[in-house]
Amino acid sequence: MLATYSIVDKFKSLRATTLQIVYPLEKDDYTVQTAPYVSPPKWHLGHVSWLFEKILEQIDKDYKIHDATFSKYLNSYYNKFGEQHDKASRGAVSRPTTQQIQRYYDLITQKIITFLNTVHLDASIEKMIELGIHHEYQHQELLVYDLQHILAEKYNPKIKNRRDDVLSVKQKQLHIDGGIYNLGYSGKEFCYDIELPEHKVYLNEYKIDAFPVTAGQYMEFIESGGYDDHRYWLSDGWNAVRKNGWIAPMYWYKQDGKWHINDFLGPRIVDPSEPVCHVSYYEADAYCKWAQRRLPTEAEWEKAACWNEERQIKTVFPWGNDSPSGNHANLLESYLWGPSKIGSFPQGASHYGCHQMIGDVWEWTSSEFVGYPGFKSGFSEYNDKWFTNQKVLRGGSFATPRDSIRASYRNFFRLDERWLFSGFRCADDV
Repeated sequence: MLATYSIVDKFKSLRATTLQIVYPLEKDDYTVQTAPYVSPPKWHLGHVSWLFEKILEQIDKDYKIHDATFSKYLNSYYNKFGEQHDKASRGAVSRPTTQQIQRYYDLITQKIITFLNTVHLDASIEKMIELGIHHEYQHQELLVYDLQHILAEKYNPKIKNRRDDVLSVKQKQLHIDGGIYNLGYSGKEFCYDIELPEHKVYLNEYKIDAFPVTAGQYMEFIESGGYDDHRYWLSDGWNAVRKNGWIAPMYWYKQDGKWHINDFLGPRIVDPSEPVCHVSYYEADAYCKWAQRRLPTEAEWEKAACWNEERQIKTVFPWGNDSPSGNHANLLESYLWGPSKIGSFPQGASHYGCHQMIGDVWEWTSSEFVGYPGFKSGFSEYNDKWFTNQKVLRGGSFATPRDSIRASYRNFFRLDERWLFSGFRCADDV
């Protein structure tokens, strides 16, 4: 059958959103790289288009690559596609120019639209296009991480909504029953191979926080000397603290005796009611040890998010199976450009009463990023090549596109990374 309008419309919306994110940028902004882990906006635009072009090359035998000289610079880590330029020096490359990359982005957009409107799709082609779409969702979020590092409050987004005031709420612990739980994706839409296969795990009963750990709670850890006491830290974490001079989460600084943060919302006093953000796994783990608690495993996190004990069913999202809306969670399309106060989305609570498990901040878990039992790679060189030295995060952030998130989504980062929008919630044994 001919390509449905749904996938064409999804692709058009995807590309329009990426352009909306970069709309406020000046020409000079596109080439800036402020740290080895940050990529210039120009590179993101080119890379997502390059991957779609590689998909076109595989699914259209008559397709001719636009410019083969782009490949080394725009290839991220795919060895099957040849050499890659060093990530840490992407900002040192002036050619292809920003203008060339912008034209390239528009060109590939039109080529994909033409392809989808004219060819007969089979399941394998549709799967490849879906992968390209979800790959760009990931880069939309990474682009937002990078823009905060590059520009902070100087970034003036096309849409910026006001955060609503909410009544003050208190942190509390929720009891979760033990037993057999089916971990992994159980829906029928797109998911990554690492979310499969759904499989049984046994959980002891446990407690988990109703809300992510707040900035105010985390300040107590800092003020008690948490960054000065090796007893709370894993050995590698303590080395990272000393090597990097960490004294607080990324973007925090102390002024006139108060903790401030400089992010998209500008230099401001840290709001103690927001989820703490920009902490590494090491910092999350150290806080838990200081608080005499622990991080949840990803299975514990997912059960607290998805399981309805009363009805004995599992849902795709904490609130049910309906796609996220502005009433459920703070995601990219909320355009708040920062975490919302805890208690902001009561309609997004899970069946157990856990709030803000989708959106706001990715939440570190104690689980190693490895394949589930029975894992089979569905996408060559995409996920499983990273099955070492990474921890799983769950839930999405305020920069995660709405159509890309679900409670079973397994994000993963190295234990010392913290420029991402990352926080955590605590758990306890019973």
